[in-house]
Amino acid sequence: MSAKEKLDSFLNLFNSDSKVLVMINADPDSIASAMAVKRLLWRRVKEVVIAYFNKITRPDNLAMIEYTEPGITGLDEIKKENHNTFVIVDSQPDHHENFLKFNYDAIIDHHPLSDDNAKFVDIRPDVGACSTIMTQYLKTKKIKPSSKLAAALMIGIKTDTSNFTRQTSLMDIKAFQYLYQFADNNIVIKVERAALSYEDLDFLGHAIKQRKIIHNRFFFHAGKITRPDELVIVADFFLTLVKVNWSIVSGVYEEKLIIIIRNDGLRKSAGNTVKEAFSMYGSAGGHKTMARAELDLKLIKKDIKKINKKALGNWIISSIEKTAGTKTN
Repeated sequence: MSAKEKLDSFLNLFNSDSKVLVMINADPDSIASAMAVKRLLWRRVKEVVIAYFNKITRPDNLAMIEYTEPGITGLDEIKKENHNTFVIVDSQPDHHENFLKFNYDAIIDHHPLSDDNAKFVDIRPDVGACSTIMTQYLKTKKIKPSSKLAAALMIGIKTDTSNFTRQTSLMDIKAFQYLYQFADNNIVIKVERAALSYEDLDFLGHAIKQRKIIHNRFFFHAGKITRPDELVIVADFFLTLVKVNWSIVSGVYEEKLIIIIRNDGLRKSAGNTVKEAFSMYGSAGGHKTMARAELDLKLIKKDIKKINKKALGNWIISSIEKTAGTKTN
């Protein structure tokens, strides 16, 4: 199917009576992708609302919203009956229980295929960012993105490809080059500089003190946490250490064990590893160099005697070591 045929198939889902809800797990790539959907449907539908369910605390995510799309709405403010068309971008319905509350008309994503139950599906795991797919849609429709939208899509591509150092395709690079001519680079700079809060710094300091390094793998289990985004910051940071080729950071948030994994791309796939080790306890998956798991503590209790900080940390280490192996090359 050509790019035009694919886009036409997507747009044919909507009409002037459509009240569209775009669901995201808010981060730069998903926010930018949802903004692109909103632009594509401008004057085509009755309304478009962008809704997120995750707690947004990372400074870059907050800056992204402030400078590009301040109108996104929390899921708890949404009434399902007020919408008749549902779209999910940069995720798939089985990625989180909150996504399962809706039946989707369209799924657009770049993660490995796990759920394609929708009228329209465009899932491309060979592409580094969902923002790249949405940029192609805009180009195909000959829509010139606003400086704000172009900046948001650039940030989405840069973030999910880690500045073109992981999971990057030629399509990502070409999309970035196209967007560059339209983007407000001051927005890009402001978002990228919003890296850490004082609370993040304290959390990082605690992780440094409590770290464990086994077979060139960095492990840190934080116990109970109030801001899951801090796990991502620590996982990304410790992969920059010399000779550390895996970073596994975890914490308990609202009765779920959250595990963030990063690797250098030269090892066994992080996504395959986390899926093999933890999928029986909840959602788990990702890309070659980055992955995430959100596990049900009740299911984990069946396998370990005690659910405390030390026991969970040791269980994660044992599961990863068993799955990923002990080779450091």
